[in-house]
Parts: sequence; C-alpha cells; structure tokens
Amino acid sequence: MLAHSTFAAPGYHFDTVPDLSLHANRERLSDSAMEGFFAITEKWKLTAAQKSDLLGGLSKSSLHSLKIAPGTRTQDELTRISYIVGIYKALNMLLPEKLADSWITRDNDNPLFYGHSPLKYMVRSGIPGMQEVRRLLDATRGGK
Repeated sequence: MLAHSTFAAPGYHFDTVPDLSLHANRERLSDSAMEGFFAITEKWKLTAAQKSDLLGGLSKSSLHSLKIAPGTRTQDELTRISYIVGIYKALNMLLPEKLADSWITRDNDNPLFYGHSPLKYMVRSGIPGMQEVRRLLDATRGGK
C-alpha cells in the first residue's frame, strides 16, 4: 500500500495520503466513504438526483445500488467524497448544526456562486468547484 506525504486539501496536512490510483486502497476506503457520503447528504436533505450529480452524474439505479453494496469506487468518486466530507466538517465548525446542514442548498450572495447555491456551483464545476467551496470555507474559518 503506497502512500505519500503531501497536502491532502487546502489547510490540512496529513502524514500520508492514500494513493487512490491503487485498487487496494480504493477497495479499502470505498465502504466507509459511501457510508459517510450518504450520512452527510441525508443531513443536507439532498434528492437522489443531487446526490448523483455530486458523484459525477451516476444514474438513479447506480446510486441506489451503492447504498446496498458500494463496491470499489473510482478515484474520481473518492476524491469527490473527500471534498464533501471536508466541506461538511468546515460548515459544522463555522455554523450551528441547522444552518450548517442547509447552507449547501441555500442561495448564496458570495460572488463565487452568482446568487445560486453552493450545491449548484459544485455540480456545475465538478471537483474544481468542490475544491473552491472547501477553500472558501477554510479561509472563512481562518485556514485551521
């Protein structure tokens, strides 16, 4: 299991970051990643379509089957879930729980979002959009 020392996400340094190009690492992380993804997106009250869009546009049937038997996820999907977890964590450090859970779907006047919700921005922009939302939240809380 290869891993390398690097910055995993803006504001966070881990001694080792799993090499997601290795099937064994993706296989090891997939079940817990999907469990976390569904727990977070339930708290955010996302629809099946919104959940699917966050994972890169999975079909409704594929999304449903992930709840039952996730299987080994792709590097792209695990990267997306990693950003979602980081965004969730940052929101819950910044805001009371109820506001933290609704922030992602509420229209936002930050210039990054053009008056739309952060969710819409992330779906439209994919992983780079998720990274920008994560950076914004980390900057807001002082990069800690």
